[in-house]
Amino acid sequence: MVAPPPESLSSSPILLATGLAKSVPASGGPRQLFAALDLSVSAGEVVAITGESGVGKSTLLNIIAGLDVPDAGQVSIAGRDIAGLDETGRAALRCRQLGFVFQAFHVLPHLDLARNVALPLVLAGAAQQGALARAHDMLAKVGLPGRGGDWPAVLSGGELQRVAIARALVHAPPLVLADEPTGNLDPETARRVLDLLLAQARDEGAAVLIVTHSEMVAAAATRTVRLTAAGLAATHGAAA
Repeated sequence: MVAPPPESLSSSPILLATGLAKSVPASGGPRQLFAALDLSVSAGEVVAITGESGVGKSTLLNIIAGLDVPDAGQVSIAGRDIAGLDETGRAALRCRQLGFVFQAFHVLPHLDLARNVALPLVLAGAAQQGALARAHDMLAKVGLPGRGGDWPAVLSGGELQRVAIARALVHAPPLVLADEPTGNLDPETARRVLDLLLAQARDEGAAVLIVTHSEMVAAAATRTVRLTAAGLAATHGAAA
């Protein structure tokens, strides 16, 4: 008898978080943001996280990316438990497996736009010429064609947001984390950026997790979950 083939890797979650808990210092003692939080996101899914300001949405993304440490629980990305990695290992995992759109942009002021966007490719060992060509292509996709030689200091907040999104997607990572990616954008550009994130899931098979207050983003997601101190509750789509 021939044994059935093993379950495809694509059927396993790209992101799996279990039992996460996090508290932050407060004047009256530690304040719990969330506890016993479970979340999985599979290839091709777009999951939107909503919730009131201060409930820990950005903190949750930082924990998933290995930039912050939970009080309890664990996170695995593409089957790798990030708690078992040292800082070098976590940095390497982020470089190859993760694209992060930070709310504060984190565009490097000493690099022009093309080199900012190409940075994940260069860090992963790509040749500079090819990395820069890909960066210029991504800048065009976010509505900044021909701007690769510009410096971050001359950009508006919305333009910096688009650079950050291009950088997060340039290396086609299997997991994309986006913190309010449309928050600084006009409606037309917000729609274009959302379409790019949706295409990353649809065409590249990425798992996409978006923190958002945008009804447009939430409505376009595969499912939407709301974060409260009690954990995650599904508001549309399947349970978290």
